[in-house]
Amino acid sequence: MIIPRYLPELVMPELPEVEVTRLSFAERIAGARVLSVRLGKPLRWPLGVAPESLRGRQVRGVRRRGKYLLVDLDQGLLLLHLGMSGALAFGDQREPAGVHDHFDLDTDQGLLRLHDPRRFGAVVHVPSEDDPRARKLLGGLGVEPLSDAFALEDFHRGLKQRRAPIKQVLLAGDLVVGVGNIYASEALFRAGIRPTVAACRLSKPRTERLRVAIRDVLARALAVGGSTLRDFSNAQGQSGYFQLEMLVYDRASQPCRQCGTPIRQIRQGQRSTFYCPTCQTR
Repeated sequence: MIIPRYLPELVMPELPEVEVTRLSFAERIAGARVLSVRLGKPLRWPLGVAPESLRGRQVRGVRRRGKYLLVDLDQGLLLLHLGMSGALAFGDQREPAGVHDHFDLDTDQGLLRLHDPRRFGAVVHVPSEDDPRARKLLGGLGVEPLSDAFALEDFHRGLKQRRAPIKQVLLAGDLVVGVGNIYASEALFRAGIRPTVAACRLSKPRTERLRVAIRDVLARALAVGGSTLRDFSNAQGQSGYFQLEMLVYDRASQPCRQCGTPIRQIRQGQRSTFYCPTCQTR
């Protein structure tokens, strides 16, 4: 049997990594006054305002919606996305910006810097969440999986309307948000569901197992600081450790930790999927 060889794919920060990043600087930047804003090379979308217009604005707080960070200002807000490989750093040191440092928000409480080698990230200023640009980015996002709104009935009803493979439905983010490639593979394994099964075929009991698995996997990843497979670190430079607990993701051909069957790797929508053919049923 010929085993396909895949090129290493980019691993973007998922919900746990974004939330870990938020928690690592949100309290420290709250109440800060903006001293200046510096832009490097263009990111995915333009900032939307002149950088100097943000001088003097006060940071009210930092929220998260899906994989977006929302920095609330006393006038407007910044929508930040880490893209495929972006990372934020916040601290008192103001070293000269490097070639991959593309956004600096300098405040009287520290410097918030976006480091993004591939420039798939973004920083966008909008007057409010009602702005058309904000609605375009946030309006189609599904329910937050760690909130009480992630209910069985709604989840099952939504899956019944989707004929696509369940893993692709999870990655789409319009039914439940933030379950990226790593955690979709892990949650499906824990729920005993093969990633190629059509979403509409899941019974209510299997849907509930998946719902619980999604919440458990994300909560555990959040508790251990997310996953560091390539270069993720939070705003204090700390790595995550969930990769040490992964049961299927990035373990192709290795024995399943439950049954010993070699883990399989397939391609779904240009992304790698990992599963156990014995533990995960059709």
